[in-house]
Amino acid sequence: MLKTLNRLIQTVALLTLGVAAAAPALPAPALAADAVKDVLISMAPAPVVPAPVQASAAQNVAAQNAAAERTAAQNRAAAIAQATRAVSAPARAATPAPARAATPAPARTVPTTAPVAQAPVRTGRTAVVRATAYNSLPGQTDSSPFITATGTRVRPGVVALSRDLLRSFPYGSKIMLEDLSGNYNNLLKGRIFIVEDTMAARKTNSLDIWMGTRSEAIRFGARTLRITAVR
Repeated sequence: MLKTLNRLIQTVALLTLGVAAAAPALPAPALAADAVKDVLISMAPAPVVPAPVQASAAQNVAAQNAAAERTAAQNRAAAIAQATRAVSAPARAATPAPARAATPAPARTVPTTAPVAQAPVRTGRTAVVRATAYNSLPGQTDSSPFITATGTRVRPGVVALSRDLLRSFPYGSKIMLEDLSGNYNNLLKGRIFIVEDTMAARKTNSLDIWMGTRSEAIRFGARTLRITAVR
């Protein structure tokens, strides 16, 4: 009985040893955990940046570069244009023009047909008188109404003076007349009259202008004139 038990124990021991020799030895739990962790880390895929994000960033950079280049080109063009204007306009203005007086101007020749200016009329003594008009009628003159006191024939421009005025304006004197009221100067201004006749003895400081018709004499009436001798 004892022998059988020993044999059984030996048999179990041999079986146990055989199984132990046949099964490989397992590592410790901590070592196994580290090994698994290393394997997982090495097998994990590397993070990849999404393609759309990379493409968008590249586009932004390209757009910024293009905008910077356009701005630089515009600045260069503006600087060139400003420099061109500054050289073209101010440079010409800053250059002093040659003095014109340095070159003598050619002498101008006066054409022989140029009109010669008339000398101004020189005047002398004056007098303010009462003026009327007369016609060649016997009732206003005498029996020879068309003949003046100097023997000339009456005509436009002949005047008669009172005898006191003949001392200052003798026969043959040339005079100008001015209407002091200004109403009749349009017919008197610029005309030269000649003293060739005289008035009745009772008249003083008076002047008579010969006119062709009675209506003209009536229209002239009586007015105050200034007479001025023409030298």
